[in-house]
Amino acid sequence: MSKAVDNANSTNEAKPSGLFNRFLASVEFLGNMLPHPITLFAIFCVAIIIFSGIADWFGLSAIDPRPIGSAGREPDGVIEVVSLLSAEGLQRIVTGLVTNFTNFAPLGTVLVALLGVSVAEHSGLLSAAMRGMVMGASKRLVTFMVVFAAILSNTASELGYVVLIPLAAMIFHSLGRHPLAGLAAAFAGVSGGYSANLLLGTIDPLLAGITTPAAQMIDPTYQVGAEANWYFMMISVLLIAVLGTWVTEKIVEPRLGKYNPDEASADLAQNNIEGLTAKEKSGLKWAGVSLLLVSLLLAWTIVPADGILRHPETGLFAHSPFSKGIVVFIFITFGIPGFVYGRVVGTMKNDKDVINAMSKSMSSMGMYIVLVFFAAQFVAFFKWTNLGTILAINGAAMLQALSLTGPEVFVLFILMCAVVNLSLGSSSAQWAITAPIFVPMLMLIGYAPETIQAAYRIGDSVTNLITPMMSYFGLILAVATKYKKDMGIGTLVATMLPYSMIFFVGWVVLFYLWVFVFGLPVGPGSPTYYTP
Repeated sequence: MSKAVDNANSTNEAKPSGLFNRFLASVEFLGNMLPHPITLFAIFCVAIIIFSGIADWFGLSAIDPRPIGSAGREPDGVIEVVSLLSAEGLQRIVTGLVTNFTNFAPLGTVLVALLGVSVAEHSGLLSAAMRGMVMGASKRLVTFMVVFAAILSNTASELGYVVLIPLAAMIFHSLGRHPLAGLAAAFAGVSGGYSANLLLGTIDPLLAGITTPAAQMIDPTYQVGAEANWYFMMISVLLIAVLGTWVTEKIVEPRLGKYNPDEASADLAQNNIEGLTAKEKSGLKWAGVSLLLVSLLLAWTIVPADGILRHPETGLFAHSPFSKGIVVFIFITFGIPGFVYGRVVGTMKNDKDVINAMSKSMSSMGMYIVLVFFAAQFVAFFKWTNLGTILAINGAAMLQALSLTGPEVFVLFILMCAVVNLSLGSSSAQWAITAPIFVPMLMLIGYAPETIQAAYRIGDSVTNLITPMMSYFGLILAVATKYKKDMGIGTLVATMLPYSMIFFVGWVVLFYLWVFVFGLPVGPGSPTYYTP
């Protein structure tokens, strides 16, 4: 909303706006005070080393709740802090620094999955598919298709931010609607619906790789697969698309009012939206055929009762070679159609083009690899010291004493994750810090890691829209100023706040109904409750 419109509001409306803007300014100020996530992990590593020495000196411990004979249970049933502020601790740090990094599960899984996604992205397949979905929609369904396509673009996060959000603003403008409403709808889908998707993406193995070692603090044999939240995230796509459409058309667009072209920046060019060319349509067709063939081949390995990728002993999908190798299939189902599309449209002619596409994506992962190095040390140190297990046991005891062991504990957990996300926008960074505490804690009061991870993903998504700490926030603001030259951070956040609030309420209700009312699993073979 422009300053002129703000000034026209009543006094009663101006006061909350002032308080809200001060709140946003405080969030931005506090967020800017935080060091870079990489520096933050380095600080946490040093803090754990020092705190483990202090805790060991004070004799901090907890009674092991696991039954006698359980794997990893201490002989005397007491879990004590292991000090890293000692000669033995220093030796373990020095000898484990490299293996902590190389054995960190999310590193390999994300990089392998990204190799396939990069082929689909750089060939132009993902961009063409998104454009075709949005531009081919009827005027009545355009808002829904914008949000829906934006959610699906999460498979390759840059695609949604760099391509789809500016495109959505242009499409709305060309239809005589407010361009910022289109921008907001796409931003809501890409960022607010970050965790939801119909297909497994790079975020799934990434989070599962962090959840598994956290769960193994309680159960050393526990494994969380990349598909752990697939069912819940698929149904979440429909929820977020519907809610995003409703908020756009009933709240955001009426609030923005009729667009005034005079508000645009001077350098705003005429919007020329080009549809898909005949070659691009042909490329999409053949990419779809290749995807169908690949899907049929994969189905042949898992659907029949004697499928070669089913579990060799139980014959089930859970913990089967297929589920354990899901990252490989993400690689294949994006890589092959991506190359087929590239061959048809001419963006990829041979193996060199595929290799170049993969290399470009890997070259952009430098920051992530550095982050993983320090995150891996933090996770390893936390596990070595037993601090996570002790905090989890004592925290679970506190929840039981307060009778907070029912579904309400997840509302508080999701809310906490949403608040933390305001200042620590990286999904993997936040989960690497919180998972070692909350996964064991909630396991001890009876909930499975897969369910806990699904709840985390809600909190991690809904406030992406309103935090200036989100890495693409500046890009979104730059696009917005093309249509509204005096657009500021506060105005953008105020525009997106209704999405964040409605998404939070709607997603929490869906989680409650899905998990606790209907008793449905959040993913294939994913239990709701944990039984030691």
